[in-house]
Amino acid sequence: MQAPSSSSPIRVVLIEDDVNFQQALQEIMQNAPDMQLLSVASTRAKGLQVVEQAEMDVLLVDLGLPDGSGIDVIRAAHAKWPHCGIMVSTAFGDEQHVMQSLEAGAAGYLLKDSAAQSMLTEIRSLHAGGSPISPLIARQILMRFRTQEKPAEPAAPLAAHKPRAVLSAREQQVLEFITKGFTAEEIANLMSVTRHTVQTFVRRIYAKLEVSSKTEAIYEARHQGLLDD
Repeated sequence: MQAPSSSSPIRVVLIEDDVNFQQALQEIMQNAPDMQLLSVASTRAKGLQVVEQAEMDVLLVDLGLPDGSGIDVIRAAHAKWPHCGIMVSTAFGDEQHVMQSLEAGAAGYLLKDSAAQSMLTEIRSLHAGGSPISPLIARQILMRFRTQEKPAEPAAPLAAHKPRAVLSAREQQVLEFITKGFTAEEIANLMSVTRHTVQTFVRRIYAKLEVSSKTEAIYEARHQGLLDD
């Protein structure tokens, strides 16, 4: 499956049981010509059904759904539509929910502490290859990684159980661009390739580093010595 053209409207699916949030988002998206709201679902079961049927560019999902966890929807969407950008919008800010969401395939994580109008900017950022994350969540992730870091041992600079990933020259180039904050579109222009090709490189990098998000990829690459500090 190829990624949709950048000139096409951003196809959005919302999985959210808050009626007020649903209505607010629908209203502001009506005035956004670059977006199309494909479907809205209020439950985990309906969300899984929509994910199976609708080819989307961006999925916005709450975690606390009436009949289960939105993480199941994230996992299903990530498997079904690899090009889909998945963003959590929730009141849950604890470490367990954050890490489970990122591991399931989410690329963004926003707390419900901002106006619905700002979601348009975040949706565009996510679709362009960014990872919108609320400041409190970003700080929490960084603190988690810092507490996991251990002093390097001269006799064993790399853990024996996990060999250093071997990236191709192009994959290394994409990794360095990602680390510097470039979007997929910008990387494609810099490398004179298509956005789809960049996304393919990103998936290969994730697979080799055994991660599922940009934040984890950058951390793991630094940990393995693939990036300069």
